[in-house]
Amino acid sequence: MADPTHGKSYVHADTNPVTKYIWKHSLREPEFLVKIRDETLEKLGKRSIMLVDPIESQFLRFLIGASGAKRCLEIGTFTGYNACSIALALPEDGEVIACDINDTFLSIGKPFWPEECAKKIKVKLAPAVETLDKLIADGESGKFDFAFIDADKGNYDNYYEKSLVLLKKGGIIAVDNAIWSGKVTGNEAEFDEDTKTIHNLNKKIKDDQRVEISLLTVGDGTFLCKKK
Repeated sequence: MADPTHGKSYVHADTNPVTKYIWKHSLREPEFLVKIRDETLEKLGKRSIMLVDPIESQFLRFLIGASGAKRCLEIGTFTGYNACSIALALPEDGEVIACDINDTFLSIGKPFWPEECAKKIKVKLAPAVETLDKLIADGESGKFDFAFIDADKGNYDNYYEKSLVLLKKGGIIAVDNAIWSGKVTGNEAEFDEDTKTIHNLNKKIKDDQRVEISLLTVGDGTFLCKKK
């Protein structure tokens, strides 16, 4: 495992001393994931903020491994850091359906994907709603174990609903950016569209009796939902 404090992107991590401590004392990050982070930062600069938080990704990998998940959905793949992280937790015959609108960002991280991960990742280049609808139409409802939602915020509710259809009983959805840099705690009358969408989904999930829930402050907020 690489030392996470040595990657170029470490210096751009949260400067909170508690966060730094967590990175230093708990993050076990394979070298290829460090390289994906660093390449993303170098090529995309400020846009690299779209990359999943490494501690959150490790937590999801832990959760997937502990639950025995085999088939996973990733809605919003970016440069592929989290898709590879998920793949590491899956058995040899596991798969990640990685949804993204195009391969512009994927092409940055893909050269660093190891074969052990790449062979488990099936990239679907299309609007994610279309990909999910096709999976449903193809009879894949109730056949997935896990879904990670981290794409365009305007479609978050659609992604949540379609993921529920595709998940089997006991399957888990992880909704990223549920805290949205704290913006969801502000005055609702002043919310922009993305903040409003995330806040409304948070409220919906709170009352959704189809799932068991836990909202965590990991990363930018991770809302976990287990399908009943």
